[in-house]
Amino acid sequence: MKFQEIKNNIFYCGLNDRERRIFDELIPLEHGTSYNSYLVKGSEKIAIIDTMYPPKSDEYVKNLDENNVTKVDYIIANHGEQDHSGSIPKLLAKYPDAIVVTNAKCKDNIIEMLHVDEAKIKVITDGEELSLGDKTLKFIIAPGVHWPDTMFTHIVEDNLLCTCDFLGAHYTFDNLYSPDNCTIEHSAKRYYAEIMMPFRTMCKKYTKMIHDMKPEMILPSHGPIYKNPDFILDLYADWSADEGKNLVLLPYVSMYKSTEEMIEYLAKKLAAKGIDTQVFDIVTGDLGDLAMGLVDATTLVMGCSMVLAGPHPMAANVAYLANLLRPKTRFASIVGSYGWGGNLTGKLGEMLSGLKLEMIEPLLIKGKPEAEDFEKLDIMAETIYEKHKSVNLV
Repeated sequence: MKFQEIKNNIFYCGLNDRERRIFDELIPLEHGTSYNSYLVKGSEKIAIIDTMYPPKSDEYVKNLDENNVTKVDYIIANHGEQDHSGSIPKLLAKYPDAIVVTNAKCKDNIIEMLHVDEAKIKVITDGEELSLGDKTLKFIIAPGVHWPDTMFTHIVEDNLLCTCDFLGAHYTFDNLYSPDNCTIEHSAKRYYAEIMMPFRTMCKKYTKMIHDMKPEMILPSHGPIYKNPDFILDLYADWSADEGKNLVLLPYVSMYKSTEEMIEYLAKKLAAKGIDTQVFDIVTGDLGDLAMGLVDATTLVMGCSMVLAGPHPMAANVAYLANLLRPKTRFASIVGSYGWGGNLTGKLGEMLSGLKLEMIEPLLIKGKPEAEDFEKLDIMAETIYEKHKSVNLV
């Protein structure tokens, strides 16, 4: 594969992985993913910024050969996770004079995970620069936009910013550059929801920093390059903002349809009050879509059946996931049905407690809902409306 020149002897040398369907044995991939690597040819030195996922290493090295890359002086590791750093050992074997350049935390990860000789690693600090002759690489330590070891690399003279996982998307492409449309927005939001949302505060910080830098292009480590940086930066500014939207997310699991009936009734009542709703079947739905809903939701209403005197395991899984993702959701409640008893609301409420949500009086019933239960759902809908009104959403 011939490398594509991005600008002034800066080349894309990454690969698409169209067949991959799950990431980290956790995240479903709708479009596969790409592993982006960049070759920077200075007048005196050559650097590779980020490498390759190990199963793709042989193809990656073969492409370097086919593009006559006979010398590499520096291998820049923006992050130690192996979808970016995994080919470092093969590159060091191929280019024995090369030096790995990274920060102190990433150095430790590379030594521990890849068994790279410490003598082959140069540690840099925030703001430090590395000359390639007519090109300068400046390093920006950015902990907390995914891992504590993350950093960005700014190709100064060309004003291109390599952001590693930050601002990326699990997306494969033929055109190297982002189409700036709803398709890439969907993939980027899903990526943010599943990977970046737990670090929302840091995302907000570095989104502003990059906006103020005004790079000509953003070169992430997954997904296409942004020739229009404001497209992705404006999206991140919205997603990482402190305020949610006028949205209630209603994930549910319903063994005999009673909980489903209550959730659907509540959703209709909320919609009638001008509140957007997203009803999500936990059993059949894609958890990536649920995570995307959590990006914007101001209120979460969990619908749950009971299994052996406790919450259905699928609902417990969603509560656990919500705690991990740490969304900006403000309010929550629980709607559920049981057959013979147990502790549903207490256990689910405890699972959600890490989010420090303001809890609205839950509704737990035995069997199918009756008229008085629907009246209680009317009260819940009104309470949610008042909560949204109190934060200027309606």
